[in-house]
Amino acid sequence: MDRALALEKAREVLDIEIAGIAQIRDSLGDSFLELVETIIDLIKNGGKIVVTGVGKSGHIGKKMAASLASTGSTAIFLHPVEAMHGDLGMIQEGDLLLALSYSGETDELLHVILPAKRLGVKIASFSGNAESSLAKLSDIAVVAPVPREACPFNLAPTTSSTAHLALGDALAVTLMHLRNFTKADYGRLHPSGAIGRAVTMKVTDVMRDSDRMAKVTADATVAETLVKMTEARCGSAIIADAENNLQGIFTDGDFRRIAQTPGIFEKKIGEVMVKNPISIRFDAFAVEILKVVENKSIDDLPVVDADGKVVGLVDIQDLPGLKLM
Repeated sequence: MDRALALEKAREVLDIEIAGIAQIRDSLGDSFLELVETIIDLIKNGGKIVVTGVGKSGHIGKKMAASLASTGSTAIFLHPVEAMHGDLGMIQEGDLLLALSYSGETDELLHVILPAKRLGVKIASFSGNAESSLAKLSDIAVVAPVPREACPFNLAPTTSSTAHLALGDALAVTLMHLRNFTKADYGRLHPSGAIGRAVTMKVTDVMRDSDRMAKVTADATVAETLVKMTEARCGSAIIADAENNLQGIFTDGDFRRIAQTPGIFEKKIGEVMVKNPISIRFDAFAVEILKVVENKSIDDLPVVDADGKVVGLVDIQDLPGLKLM
């Protein structure tokens, strides 16, 4: 195999598809905005988006419907052939049928349009030809042509299907922003898996409370602090004053770095602690823990209330057991 040629061809395909997405990006305009506005209104009124397509467009349509639904825009996929054999019952007045066909001349798809119109459904379409039958039958026609397919014969749906997939993502994410779809909303639609847990659980759900953490005052010795850490089976100790205000943190990593210091065990922990450590509010979402851990490369995170009082500790070792990592 000519490895250099293989890489050259693969990169050529990617370049062609990137150019296709760029052209669709630049062509977005009033029809796309009309589609967004129409969807926002229909969802407010209890309607849904019904995506339909055949072949490669059908596969893209299934992904598009799934992305819309998972980001708060009610959507389903309807196969046009099955629609003509009873599945039109999945559509009701007030819905939007979003038909996908790059050529705009797919017979199986066109046969669904008029029956859907008779049900009181508005028709929108993604195609690559403003003069196509599909575009002309549509109430909203988003025409998104690409320069060429990546297929060497300019036949197999490649650039066009990739670009329409990206256009579907653009639609879903735009709707998320305009409908003020939040992380909490996302979590309610993804209750299973690490993503769902991270955006629905709060810090209080994953932190160690005062009974399972090591907490000392600044005048405790290093030896006393290490005993507390061992008893709590914790890789760090929180240092707080008499009013429970956070003052510092001391980790087993900190101890390893100073373990050879003469008289280290008799030193006050306030002398060797990390002062003003990064902390997190008790009412934050658990996903914020993952951001801090990733960005700051820390393993232990003090938890404080609205007044800065220590209420707990997040130990990164606990997160895999909670299926958050």
